[in-house]
Amino acid sequence: MSTPPKLIGTLESALYAQDLDQAARFWTNVIGLAEIARAPGRHVFFRCGAQVLLVFRASATREPPRPDARLPVPPHGCDGPGHFCMAAGPGTFDAWRAHLEASGIEVEADFIWPQGGRSLYFRDPAGNSIEIADPAIWA
Repeated sequence: MSTPPKLIGTLESALYAQDLDQAARFWTNVIGLAEIARAPGRHVFFRCGAQVLLVFRASATREPPRPDARLPVPPHGCDGPGHFCMAAGPGTFDAWRAHLEASGIEVEADFIWPQGGRSLYFRDPAGNSIEIADPAIWA
């Protein structure tokens, strides 16, 4: 068996939502991410630190690319809630919780992990499980 070449990290993560306009309002207005690309009815993309969050409409991305497609991305899409976690500094969690609640977002869980680091869990409008965590949870 050969040894895989070295990776440098995660570049993008994907979630799925039926209502892309609602998703865009949530990710920009509530979470504060910058929208960087949009294809109406198909996807909306956001900058999240050094990574990109891709939000797709699954029914659109399940279609295989046309034979003459300039970018022949294979079909994909999933059903049910996904999960996405963003990192935040340890001193920001009380402010994040207050901001989410002031924005009408219910915090489902707020706890300190046994190895250290705090996590907040809530849902985006599509029902995906979203987490804001202290990177210490993986230290």
